This record gives sequence, structure tokens and C-alpha cells, in this order.
Amino acid sequence: MPTQTYYAATAPRLRFAPLAGSTCDVEVAILGAGFAGLAAARGLQERGIASVAVLEAQTIGHGASGRNGGFVFGGYSRDAADLVSDLGLAQAREFYAHSREAVALIRSRIDRHAIDCDKVEGGALLLNWFRHSPRAERQLRDQARWLRENFGVTWDEIEPAQVRQWLDTERYGIALLERDAFHFHPLKYALGLARVIEQTGGRVHEHSAVMSIDRLPAGGFVLRTAQEATIRAAQVVVAGGAYLQTLLPTLTGARLPIATYVIATEPLPASLQPIRTPAALYDNRFAFDYYRALPDHRLLWGGRISIQERDAARIAQLLQADLLKVYPQLAAVRIEHAWGGLMSYARHKMPQIGRLAPGLWFAQAFGGHGVAPTTAAGEWLAEAISGGAELPAALQRYGLTPVFGQAGLLAAQASYSWAELRDALRERLT
Repeated sequence: MPTQTYYAATAPRLRFAPLAGSTCDVEVAILGAGFAGLAAARGLQERGIASVAVLEAQTIGHGASGRNGGFVFGGYSRDAADLVSDLGLAQAREFYAHSREAVALIRSRIDRHAIDCDKVEGGALLLNWFRHSPRAERQLRDQARWLRENFGVTWDEIEPAQVRQWLDTERYGIALLERDAFHFHPLKYALGLARVIEQTGGRVHEHSAVMSIDRLPAGGFVLRTAQEATIRAAQVVVAGGAYLQTLLPTLTGARLPIATYVIATEPLPASLQPIRTPAALYDNRFAFDYYRALPDHRLLWGGRISIQERDAARIAQLLQADLLKVYPQLAAVRIEHAWGGLMSYARHKMPQIGRLAPGLWFAQAFGGHGVAPTTAAGEWLAEAISGGAELPAALQRYGLTPVFGQAGLLAAQASYSWAELRDALRERLT
């Protein structure tokens, strides 16, 4: 089984030179060329701060940004109702709206800069796995009504007969369709945005791991890379996510690296293509399947949550079994790509965005629902760094809560395993 992701195999071969053996000065240095770091860099440029440098230890989109399911829609990993409980209705509504504005901003950047990233406008379809459960149907309808009444978000109810028109499976009951959503090739988008940053005067450097960040006596910071290069910056943004190592223990001690897995099939013949909707698809279990049809007639399928990183062969075995629970007619279809990736999670299931010290900013813990929130984070940071506005007060509610290292990982796995067992019992009892 090839270890290369489908995205890496099909993305353009763009290269960004390492920052090696030299010294340069910039206004803002950004660690991490995932969606958050790239969005912050582009947001700064759009606000007139051209002197930015993005430093990536591996390659553009190496982490979760270049490995995910490619779904782009509003919201956060934390449920909207929990946001209201945390923040009150007015502040929660505003916070949720920022994620929807980020969806629109991603669309506009794709269109404005002609980023070729296989964008498909089809919405996101939330499918009822528990098709024989009246309670599950009622919960979905209540969820749609609650979002409409409290957040102004419209999710269309799709009857089971229509679901079966779109999908060749008897697995699901009703569904909810959020039309203000799309899906894309995430690595192509990351590479395209990096190219835009470089073409508009910014610096983007791959294979440029930062080994130290030191404050200068006269103000600002000096960063040293593994290639013995240095970069001086008035301000620094750290956006390394789950792949950030021990550079800043305060950050690494406040987020859990959680694995999820993805496969891509071989191209399917017309007689075996089970999806007749452009929507991105996922179900209402805790550890849900998420999948979509790709432009080259493959099926991309993701799922599972674990503290374990697994090899490609084992991932293919696990996810093919999940796929066949829904589409048993694909039993003979070959899996051509299988990969895993680490998501960055906080205990409160919300992004952690803020300032560690004057001029030293961070963004992490986008946990499994990160494409739009990473872009929102980039906007918030760019606005704060450029002096346009302070970070939203709501972000203070979701701080750098300790995760307690290995004990936190084991607790997370126990929680995930219990949730999966609960879903399995619920399915058996309905």
C-alpha cells in the first residue's frame, strides 16, 4: 500500500526554497504552513503588511491541512448549543457567524486568485445512521430547527426516499443538507494560497524547522532554523498544530494529537459509482464516516478517531470494512491510497487562539472541523497584529487548558471508545 496520500499524488509539484544559511528581517514570521498559518499570512498582506515569512518544518500542508476530508462549512468541533451555554446567545451567534464568514472568504480567495483546487459546490449532507430510530430522526429535526431559530442557519430536511435517490445504499434514514458548504482538494488549496503569498511579496520556506525563538533586547524576536539560518521579526505567530514539537511547552502541553484516517479507492466504473449528489457526506455517530465522490471518479472515505497512528495497510483494512457496511457492492474495489494524520484537539473542543507574550501569538487545536475555523483564526490574528481590532473576547473562554500528556491521551481514547460503544449499542437497540 503506497504511503503517499491521494492529495500528494495529485497536487502540483510546487516547491518553496528552505531558509538556509542566511539572515533576513520581516515584520511578521509565521511558524507552520497549514491553513491557519497561511490564512494569517494572507490576511496580513490584505491589510497592507507585505513583509511576512511563513516557515514550515516539512512541506506546505504537511499536517492536517493537507490530509483532511476536504469539507468546508461553518461551525466548530464544539456543538453550537454548547457555545450558547458557554458564551450566551448573542456572543455565540457572533462567534458562529465568523466561521460562516470564513467559508465565504475561502470561496472568494479561490475565485479571486484562480486557485485550482477541485472545488465542488454541493453542500454538506448529514445522514441519519440510526434509520430505525424515531428518536434519532427527532434529534436531527430539532437540531435543524434550533440552528435556524438561534443562528439563522438553514439546513434542508431530506426525506429517506430522496437520500436513496442520491446514494445507492439502504443504510441511512433522513438527512439534513447545509447548502452553504463545499468540498475541495485541501492540499491544492494550501499550495495555491502559499503561491499567492509568495507572488505578492511574502516569503514561504519549506524544510525550515524553527529550533528556537528568542526575544531581542531592543524588541522583536530572532528565530533560528535547523539549517543555521536566522530570521528577525517584530512579531511571531506559532501555528504548528499537532505537529508542533517541544519548541513551546505551554502550547504542546495544552493540546492532544489525535489521529484520524482516510482512504481513496481506484477510479470507479460508471456501473459502480454509488453517489449521485455533489454534496460532501457524513453521518450522525460520534466517530462518523465522512466521504465524497472525487472528480476522477474515486471515492474518498475517512473516519475513526484514535490516539494511534497506524500504517497504510492497516488503515486501508479498517476503513474498507467501514465502507462496505454502507456500500457492500464495492467489495471488489481496490484501495489505492491510505493515510493517517494528526489533528490538534483541546479538552474544550474549541480552537486555542491568543497571545503568549507581547508580539508572540498562537493558533492551534482546530480538532477535526478546522478548514473554516483556521481561516477565521487567520483573520482574527491578522486584524489584531495589524492594529485593526483586539482578538474576540470569546476566545478567552477557550484557553490553554492542560491535557496532562500521556494520561490525557489515554483518557481521550477511553472517552472515544465509550462513545463508539454507545453508538453501537444504540444501533443494535433500534
